[in-house]
Amino acid sequence: MAEKTRTEDRRANEADSAGALTADANESRAFTEHASGMETVQLDLESELSWLLQELSLVQEEMLEVLAAKCERIADSNLDGITELQQREESLCHRLKVCHDQRGELLAMAAEEGLPGDTLGSLASSLTSAHRGELTVQVKEVNARMRLLQHRSLTNWVLTQRSMLHLSQLLEIVATGGRLQPTYGRDESSISSGALVDRDA
Repeated sequence: MAEKTRTEDRRANEADSAGALTADANESRAFTEHASGMETVQLDLESELSWLLQELSLVQEEMLEVLAAKCERIADSNLDGITELQQREESLCHRLKVCHDQRGELLAMAAEEGLPGDTLGSLASSLTSAHRGELTVQVKEVNARMRLLQHRSLTNWVLTQRSMLHLSQLLEIVATGGRLQPTYGRDESSISSGALVDRDA
């Protein structure tokens, strides 16, 4: 009787051990699958980020060339030359918008996977691939070029405003025959007298 009880206990222990081993194996397999899935996600995000940074870099470099050429033509009052650049500039603006939309989609995808989804720099830093350092450097370069683009755009805007002011002054001179018209005076005597305030006032 005692021997039978010991046999049953041994079988029960073996069954428990087998069950524990099966549970450990299932947990290990699940962990491996999860790790494999995360690795696949990381590779997908890395690939998308790398492509986006390359495209954005190309567009920025071309846009800088266009803005430099436009600046020269504005300074030379070359209206035909400015018009020639318009189509290329519009095409580059469209490509920049596409990059911006893809940036939003990429960051949203990263956020869904529990990775930083606020900026491309934080996403690049969170990747575990061997290319993480290279991607981080590319993000910094893209940000630097974007600031340069903003500066060049502002410069061109200022030049354009000055050109418009110059043209308006030329038109005024042509329209008035070269005679300056008083802004607040009532007649020409206030101009010839040189007084800042009308003596009769």
